[in-house]
Amino acid sequence: MSGSAEMIINLALFGGTQSGKSSAGNSLLGSMDFPSCLAPYSVTKDCSLGRSCQIPHFMRRGGKEMTLKIQVLDTPGYPHSSLSQELVKQEVKQALARHFGQDGLHLALLVLRADVPLCEAGECSSIQLMQELLGPAWKNFTAILFTHAEKLEEAQLSEEEYLHTASHSLLTLLNSVQHRYIFQYNKKIPLKEQRI
Repeated sequence: MSGSAEMIINLALFGGTQSGKSSAGNSLLGSMDFPSCLAPYSVTKDCSLGRSCQIPHFMRRGGKEMTLKIQVLDTPGYPHSSLSQELVKQEVKQALARHFGQDGLHLALLVLRADVPLCEAGECSSIQLMQELLGPAWKNFTAILFTHAEKLEEAQLSEEEYLHTASHSLLTLLNSVQHRYIFQYNKKIPLKEQRI
């Protein structure tokens, strides 16, 4: 965290193509900083940093009013439909150093679609990318963001039922990140506060 009267939270979004990273970033920032659309290809080609408006008087520290600012790094899907894995890896590594080099990364969000099962080979690439770039402690500051959660309602599943019937791969992943997760519903409402 930085500055005497400003608290900055640095977030990075990781996940596969069309997982909803950019849309989630826009929800977190309350803006439309990141291009996001349904497409049969990877929309995000470069890392980009979005910044929230400043939230004054967020808290007091040492008798001083603090202002909160959130920075979100949107990353290309991994694997990507048109860029090599090595190129994406280099782009993300450089962006993390450029944008968060001084203060560091505070939270990594692994974005997974709730309506697509996590298979051994599925989102494994994104997890491997996080392990390589963030080091062995990646699990200590990572949470899972399940997008397209409205599909659970359509299937008449609660979040608890979804997690109770999850694949072994997903349960193992959730255990490794100490069950830090949140569901995002695409209803133009803010993210629910939950377990993060």
